[in-house]
Amino acid sequence: MIQSVAFIGLGAMGYRMAAHLPQHFDTVYVWNRNFAKAEQHAAEYATQAVELEQAVQADVIFSCLPTSQDVENLLDGLSLKAGSIWVDCTSGVPDSAKKVAAQLKAQQVDFLDAPVSGQTIGAEKGTLTVMVGGDAQAFEKALPAMQAFGQLIKHVGEPGAGFAVKAINNMLMAVNLCAVAEGFTTLKAHGVNLNEALDCINASSGKSAVTEMVLPQRILNRAFPLTFALPLLAKDTGIALDLVRDAKLSAPVLGLAQSLIQAANATAEPDSDFSSAVKMYEAWSKITIE
Repeated sequence: MIQSVAFIGLGAMGYRMAAHLPQHFDTVYVWNRNFAKAEQHAAEYATQAVELEQAVQADVIFSCLPTSQDVENLLDGLSLKAGSIWVDCTSGVPDSAKKVAAQLKAQQVDFLDAPVSGQTIGAEKGTLTVMVGGDAQAFEKALPAMQAFGQLIKHVGEPGAGFAVKAINNMLMAVNLCAVAEGFTTLKAHGVNLNEALDCINASSGKSAVTEMVLPQRILNRAFPLTFALPLLAKDTGIALDLVRDAKLSAPVLGLAQSLIQAANATAEPDSDFSSAVKMYEAWSKITIE
């Protein structure tokens, strides 16, 4: 039975995910590098802002940091409680998950790579998709804690499998984003009403999450709200392409999409949402997608 949980990393996703935990558990620790944010979370959601050394004594420890390297750096030198489970919701690197899982196993601690999908609105509503790699028994033990913020939670394989699924998922979204940018630029060049065309496509075989949500809610209205940063998408597409290379496969579409996202990231303004990658196409074509 889970007596205590902790959440480490209170960014755009983590802050909202951790907010659900006190509804299910009496003891919820939170920690953030900017400790004032942990204190703010405690005041707002009745969690407990504690030092990192105390947070990692919980039965289930969640982390949600920018990169796997951040997680590895954080773990360096920490003493965890035997029998606990570390659940890493970072969009991380599969090889790192395998390494950390082996290191923590020596401390009698299980490690699950459990990245999430659903953006900040899903984190706020507690409807995230969670793709989990690691020991199956540890998954079952940690499942009640993940259910606090996850709606669809799947054990997808051994350590690293969760990170792999998340990377490929985000790569597929990047492919769709690039294709939609090119397709709607072409339609605009031919004088087509983009909003009416979008309705047609979303009732047809060309629809995707990009046409159903990203295009109308971020691009056509020129809002580009920052919920998932473009550099993070560039990182994830790089992880996905590394998986392709590790398997010695050929994936020309994924390779091209990764190059395009990297190029968009290199030319984007600071603090750009992933959807702003379409601005690169607009600069090339002198056509605004609106």
